[in-house]
Amino acid sequence: MKLQMHSIHFDADQKLIDFIQKKADKLDTYFDRIIDGEVFMRLDNHEKKENKIVEIKLNVPGKTLFAKNQSDSFEAASDEAIEGLRRQLKKFKEKVVLVNQ
Repeated sequence: MKLQMHSIHFDADQKLIDFIQKKADKLDTYFDRIIDGEVFMRLDNHEKKENKIVEIKLNVPGKTLFAKNQSDSFEAASDEAIEGLRRQLKKFKEKVVLVNQ
């Protein structure tokens, strides 16, 4: 799956980008018609520890799925966001299958 990566207020290293890409590629096992997606990694300027935000937008035929998560690391935030998208993809696939029967 083709993902565009955007890092806001910092420069993401290749290791982080590869980590998110690898995790997101596993979403193809739940729904194989994902068109593409965008990942926004943002540093929140608040003083609290959980200041890393990951937003992921996936384009599937006829719909856009979105998940956002905030954590103390980009890896943890992306894991949670991808888990949210996995649940959304499973629900979306069930609806598509029901409509096409």
